[in-house]
Parts: sequence; structure tokens; C-alpha cells
Amino acid sequence: MTELSSDRFTLVGVNGSPYSRKVRAILRYRHLPYNWVLRTTRNNRLIEHMKPFLIPVLFYPGEKNGLLDSTPIAHQLEEAYPDNRSIMPPDPALSFFNHLIEDMADEWLTKAMFHYRWMYDADIQYAKQWIIDERFPDASDAEREQEMQAFSDRQIGRMPLVGCTEENRQCVENTYHTILEILEGQVNQHQYLFGSRPALADFALFGQLCVLAEDPTPQSIMREKAQQVESWLRVLDDASGITGSWQEKSTPSRTVEKLLEMAGRAYLPFLDANRKALESNEDSFSLEIEGAPYRQGTFKYQLKCLRSLQQHFASLEESTKADVIRSLESHNCLHILSQDFDKR
Repeated sequence: MTELSSDRFTLVGVNGSPYSRKVRAILRYRHLPYNWVLRTTRNNRLIEHMKPFLIPVLFYPGEKNGLLDSTPIAHQLEEAYPDNRSIMPPDPALSFFNHLIEDMADEWLTKAMFHYRWMYDADIQYAKQWIIDERFPDASDAEREQEMQAFSDRQIGRMPLVGCTEENRQCVENTYHTILEILEGQVNQHQYLFGSRPALADFALFGQLCVLAEDPTPQSIMREKAQQVESWLRVLDDASGITGSWQEKSTPSRTVEKLLEMAGRAYLPFLDANRKALESNEDSFSLEIEGAPYRQGTFKYQLKCLRSLQQHFASLEESTKADVIRSLESHNCLHILSQDFDKR
């Protein structure tokens, strides 16, 4: 029976979760000793008390109350172990860009991950089998078939909730192709977004893309368009041997500039359209993103994401803010991030 460790972190997650993979890669890179516990029907008791019931869950050594949500987990580890191979660039301007790109990967690129997994038959058949094999190790063949059908039905039924619909197909797929084009030839085992060592934004991109690299349809696209990105993902999965340094200049790299450009075209307009719809008590919103129509129901969590980004921008010191403003303004990001809003 699986038990929590008294001298190591315990990370409970699943291999199909981009956020589980993200946190596991961070622990590996930061040399933080951990036990990886694959969530199954055998060990539900470890996390059944957690509210909400999400994965991954990270337990500190000797603790019974776990941490949820990959971003707060990463930041709490930074506070607890500031000298342990940090993933936060020390330059405050680069740190802000790191935060923005991480948020875009977690909240927008994840749509591509979910879309490909549950839109195409080959991906559905592949995913439901291996995910259920992991989740229910003691199931009989009949039980396994039943669980596979129930799981795929549930996930496909959730697609409109996260904006993965037929109407949005072109927009979401354009997003995936754009990310691959930005990263191909720019990242490798010696080069990351903010220098020769990985940052939180690198790990957020990794989490989504490593799952896309395993499902049949997006894997074939990646191998055709961006095989160097797939190589980068293999290295970043366990970067415990990577050493490097942060870039010396506070000016964002070409790759970061391209990602900021994407944020200004796609992610921030999406967040702002969701905000406007929520404030008008509308159930859904629509806009054009990446040259294609996009429509989704309103989502309160993503309003929280926008407020967090705006608050982070507002809290920058004036000397730093001037540098950040120049980059944001050139990529159509500034007007959304600098909005005044009701803090009540």
C-alpha cells in the first residue's frame, strides 16, 4: 500500500496530465527528492480528502495536506527553496514575461492538447486505453471496456466547456501549428526561453507539448513540422543534469518576442472577451483568433487569470515597467494588461 514519505516529496499524478508532467519535470530539474505516485484505484485514499479533487497533488515530506495547482506549487517551491536551481529569472522584466507565457501555455495551449486527444478517432482510441490501463490496474476486461467508454464519453462531453468544438477546430489547430513554428530551431538542450537554463514558462510549454507529442495526430504533426521541439521535450522531461545561466540582457529573446506576439493576437484578447462577457452577465463570447472564429462559454477561472496578470503588471516598479511596456506595446498586449479594474 502506497504511503506518504517522511523525507521526500510525494507527487500524485497521472501521465496523461500536462500539469502532472510539468510539476514532475520541475522537481527533477530542481533536484528536489520526490516519489512519483501514479494515481490509481489502489491509492485514492491519499488524495480523496483534497478539495477540489484535482491532480497533481504535491505533498511536502511528512505532510498530509497536499498542494494543488501547478502554478502555486511552483511558486511555493521557489519560496521554500530559493537557492535550489530556481526557475524564475531574476530580472524583473523577464520574470513578468515568464509569468505571462506560463499562463498562456496553461490556459490556452491546453485547448490544443484537449482538442486533439478527443476530436479524432485514432487519438480517442489510443488515449482511453492507456489512461484506463493506468487508472484501473485491477479491472477485468469487461470492467476495463466499461470504464474506457465512460471516460471517453465524459471527456468528449466536456469539450464545449473548454472551447474544443467543431466551430473552433481551425482556431485551436492554428494555435498548435503557431507554437511549433515559434519554437522550432529556437529551443534545444542548451537553449531555453530566458537563457541556457529552463524557466517556469519552459516547463509550462513542456507540460502541454509532451502530451501532444504522444497522441497520434499531434505527434505526426510535430514530427513533420518540428522534430527539434520533440527532441527538446525529451531533454526537458528530466533536466536534472542541465546547467546553465540566465541571459544577461533584459531584452526578450526572439522566441519570447514571438510568444508575446501570440499572446497579443490570441490569448489576451480571449481573456478580455471572457471578462467583458462575464461583466455583462452573458453566457458565452466570440471573437476571431489566429484568423479563425472562436466561441466559448464564459469561465470564471480565466477571469482570475486575467486579474492576476494585470495585478502583476501593476505591481512592477516603474523602472522595470518602462522596459516591459515597450515590449507589450509592440505586440498589442499593453492595452489589456494595463486596464483599470474593479478590485472588489
